[in-house]
Amino acid sequence: MKNRSLALAALVLPLLAMLCGLQASSQQAAAPAAANATVYNIEVIVFRTASTMGAAESWNSQNNTVLEAETAESGAPKDTQIGRFVGALPATQFQLSDIESKLKSTGVYVPVAHAAWSQTASPWGTKAGFPVSRLGLDAAGLSGTVYLERGQFLHLGMALTYAVPNPPTGLGAAPGTPFTMNTNRRIKFYERNYYDHPAFGVIALVTPAQGARPAGR
Repeated sequence: MKNRSLALAALVLPLLAMLCGLQASSQQAAAPAAANATVYNIEVIVFRTASTMGAAESWNSQNNTVLEAETAESGAPKDTQIGRFVGALPATQFQLSDIESKLKSTGVYVPVAHAAWSQTASPWGTKAGFPVSRLGLDAAGLSGTVYLERGQFLHLGMALTYAVPNPPTGLGAAPGTPFTMNTNRRIKFYERNYYDHPAFGVIALVTPAQGARPAGR
């Protein structure tokens, strides 16, 4: 499964690099005095593969989950206040629409959900987020939560399950097989972040709601 994840990443990452200059920012976004005082805009595209590479695998409850270790950090807030959902953003404010169009044009990837919203961050370690149905990530078979956490740094995490209606033949999975992605990653403002899985992937962008500028500029 690891090799298949790497193969998917090998196809998507060059595409992202070409479209938006997927490069690390030179400076980490500064942490605010209070994690919940700042409002952030989050935009997410969930997509699946239309074809696969390599040999088929045996998908079951033991190997259909992709986990990514959390980044340890100190200085996380001790309070238990969770983030607040501010509201959905209209499609006119999307900054990843060009990415969605390019994914469609490849014939290899199929966007299944695209949404953007504003929220405050939860304290680090709480994993307190919002269900995809509330965030506008509506797709048959997609469930789970997306959460934004703030400690010393800002992290975007997600615990998603996607039961692919018709998996590609090469994936070696029966229709409706649930695949799970459980990951939490440090992010930087205006940088596109790619979360991968052999069956589906996520591209996410986080920007400050106040004084936001177009990504990649």
